[in-house]
Amino acid sequence: MITISFPSFPFRFKEADKKEFIFDEVRKQWLRLTPEEWVRQNFIQYLIQTKKYPAGLLAIEKEINAGELKRRCDIIVYKNNIPWMIIECKEMNVDLNDKVVEQVFNYNQHLNVPYLVITNGKETFGLDTIHKIQLNELPDY
Repeated sequence: MITISFPSFPFRFKEADKKEFIFDEVRKQWLRLTPEEWVRQNFIQYLIQTKKYPAGLLAIEKEINAGELKRRCDIIVYKNNIPWMIIECKEMNVDLNDKVVEQVFNYNQHLNVPYLVITNGKETFGLDTIHKIQLNELPDY
């Protein structure tokens, strides 16, 4: 398991039609604040602030073709203009079980990245797909 210490960040919130929204600093748009979006936004800030991943090389909710189906990856990190890491975010009360692992492996069949990560904000697991080892921490960019 990877220990994540989320940085403090001055998230921007607003309410409209009795619904809460959060501003996504990467996509520059307001999004409905769901439990999964809260995890995703905190993880994005961890990548940018703590791990120093370039914000411009993060694709958020990127649509990919998974066979005949279209799927959305929560976060894809690019390096040298190719996908380098897939991160699947779940809300905090979702167990990171075999179904979640299978989901990220399915995405990777089409992207073939060296790093896979799953997180629910409380627990985070990563895999180096080249060396087939579990990560103790996210790699530096």
